[in-house]
Amino acid sequence: MAEIALGLKLFADFGVACVVVGGVAAGARGSSQATFDVDICYARDTENLTRLVRALRSVNATLRGAPHNIPFILDEETLRHGLNFTFDTDIGKIDILGEVQGVGWYSDCFQHSDDIEVFGYQFRVLSLEKLIAAKRFAGRTKDLLVLPELEALLEHERAAQGDPSEFDPKQP
Repeated sequence: MAEIALGLKLFADFGVACVVVGGVAAGARGSSQATFDVDICYARDTENLTRLVRALRSVNATLRGAPHNIPFILDEETLRHGLNFTFDTDIGKIDILGEVQGVGWYSDCFQHSDDIEVFGYQFRVLSLEKLIAAKRFAGRTKDLLVLPELEALLEHERAAQGDPSEFDPKQP
């Protein structure tokens, strides 16, 4: 958990415009599933790319799983030409997503998120509905296994808000 808190602190300290997605977002929404990395969807404007590059360089980010002899320049131009990156860093695993499959771009994620305090930092955190859509779209075993819990959390959230609508797990 310390790695997760350090990853969030990194983005807060550098003022990175992002929405927390993935396992950390699920945990912030009440999931008991363990996660071992920080996943964010990031704004792709020039100023934010600069902040993001500075943050990642400060923790010696390297591409996860890439051979060490492949040249990789961590700069704004690289991020602008890419989209989704997975990094190993001095503080743990960090995934930055320009697009969340099943949800959309940063603006879509932002629209479907709320301000939530996570490990003492205020972040936009993706909604349960959109987390479910993203997990379903990903279709990986680990994502599919968490769906029943996320769907139950969503039903509980809606009941607490007095929302009589039923959640259709087949709809994104």
